[in-house]
Amino acid sequence: MVNMKMATLITCDPAMLQLIRHMDKTQELSYKFIIKQLDETHILVDRDAVTHLKQRVDSFMDQLSPDQVS
Repeated sequence: MVNMKMATLITCDPAMLQLIRHMDKTQELSYKFIIKQLDETHILVDRDAVTHLKQRVDSFMDQLSPDQVS
């Protein structure tokens, strides 16, 4: 029997990869979305999780560097 899943390849730095792995481990998207970690900078994730994952990462990055008022 063959199982097939649509995936997206994500390329990022090792620190961001650790954040994504943490999100997968704690099931922040309500399910495990990592299909395979290929190396220190490449990871395959479930295609359906990409939009939500991007929103979570953007939110996290906004918390690290809030907008500065000029």
